[in-house]
Amino acid sequence: MYAWIWRHLPGPFAAKALVALVLVAALVALLLFVVFPRVEPLLPFDDVTTG
Repeated sequence: MYAWIWRHLPGPFAAKALVALVLVAALVALLLFVVFPRVEPLLPFDDVTTG
């Protein structure tokens, strides 16, 4: 999968590395600011019980 993405990025090595870094940063930002906040209320981490 990563080889397929790398082959389809435009430009020489430096440009591909920069675009790949931007894509990873965008993915991390999407997860931190959109996905995780929407999923967090559904997770049972607040249900602490002692038995």
